[in-house]
Amino acid sequence: MSPSAVPAPTANGHFENDLNLSLLGLGVEYPPFLVGPEALETLANRFYPPSPALKKVLSINRLTGIETRAAVGDVNHPLVNKPDAPSIKELNALFREEGVRLSVNACKKAIGEWGGSVDEITHIVSTTCTNSANPGFDHYVVKQLGIRSSVEKILLHGIGCSGGMAAMRAAAHLALGSSYQQKPARILVLACEISSVLVRSELDSINDEQATRVGVCLFSDCASATILGNGIGGEFAEPVYDLLGWKHQVIDDTDEDLGFDVDPLGWKVVLTQRVPTLASAAVSPCFQDLIQSVPEIHKDGQTPMAADFDWALHPGGSLIITGVQQAMKLTPEHLRASYEIYMKYGNSSSATILSVLNKLRESEGKDQVIACAFGPGIALEMMVLKRRKLGPTTSNGLEHTDLNGSSNGNGASNGSDDMESNGSVTEGAAVVNGHSGVNGTTPEVNPTEMNGSGPNGAPKVASGPAANGEQDEESSLPVEELD
Repeated sequence: MSPSAVPAPTANGHFENDLNLSLLGLGVEYPPFLVGPEALETLANRFYPPSPALKKVLSINRLTGIETRAAVGDVNHPLVNKPDAPSIKELNALFREEGVRLSVNACKKAIGEWGGSVDEITHIVSTTCTNSANPGFDHYVVKQLGIRSSVEKILLHGIGCSGGMAAMRAAAHLALGSSYQQKPARILVLACEISSVLVRSELDSINDEQATRVGVCLFSDCASATILGNGIGGEFAEPVYDLLGWKHQVIDDTDEDLGFDVDPLGWKVVLTQRVPTLASAAVSPCFQDLIQSVPEIHKDGQTPMAADFDWALHPGGSLIITGVQQAMKLTPEHLRASYEIYMKYGNSSSATILSVLNKLRESEGKDQVIACAFGPGIALEMMVLKRRKLGPTTSNGLEHTDLNGSSNGNGASNGSDDMESNGSVTEGAAVVNGHSGVNGTTPEVNPTEMNGSGPNGAPKVASGPAANGEQDEESSLPVEELD
């Protein structure tokens, strides 16, 4: 079979009209606890003396726009209540248990919607930035899912919040390789992050260095998965999205601006004040390049505008979302899924983008979607997708699964020896649009109603310096943003 007969990016950088690449099923698994801003304050007051840096961080914690964050335990989890921050060995043991459990459940949901068998899975592409053990966590996920040991696996690392999209991009290239060989490809794409238990390590740095570290206010836990297919062989259900094209680029001279460095007590966020501006400015030229490379989306010779798409933007922080919104002349409605996931669950790093795509397909919208995420480097990932079917009224995976593997929809955890089992929002329920989100549930959110309206109709998620990206005079970091 000649290369010219295979749907693929052409020599001039354009994608053929029919790549035959589709997302066949999506699955998202959040852990059973939703913690409010009070949880961080409780831990800080338990273990650390008052200080100017801690006071600033706790103030920022109230201004992020996040009502609750998903976490594997509540404020009384034993691992974060020891005299010292957990070691990397302890963090690894928890990830091996909780991360694998979340991953298996997310994969089961994606496989279930696809309708195929684990025996038909040809490849697995996984990513995480919160575990670096060997063998990787994907090894244990494969065993628990009953996937044959000979399946081809790839585990991506070092790509942070852009990891979910990078994994999809890698899977797309694998699928096109299978198309060249006229073989079916059913590729399981998996992202999992457990960030909540790094809270003590971050608080240690805040206390010891008197540094304003905002990552401790934003990150959360999640696993998400999708099945990417190449259209060869039988299909079992209508695809969720078609993948039409993608673009990866690294912003020049930004190596030191964004990262997630290894540390004896886990990983530490690296962030400079330039990140929000750099990220927002990079989106427009990347978008223009991407849409020019996908002839299929040009109707009657007209080049589509950013507002002609719905947007699944990785919600790294409120300034990232509002910055892209303003740069691309979008409305909150275009970014509704990003706002809602950010507000309800926080930033779950690489696992978040599939959660946003999962949320977006719950309601009708634009025919095509732009997905976008930023990661260390600074790396930018962007994709254009086409809707194929409307999702269920309750999202496939935004309900929680209990620790015995059965879905109860309210976030209650059962059978765990190392965490509280009441499933309640830690240290008080979050209030969203006047409704209390208790017992692990959160109400639907209208993005235009989140804490009022800001510039250009954007949700007002912060006020004062945090809202404007200004720095505290004693801080070297912007008070709000992360990848």
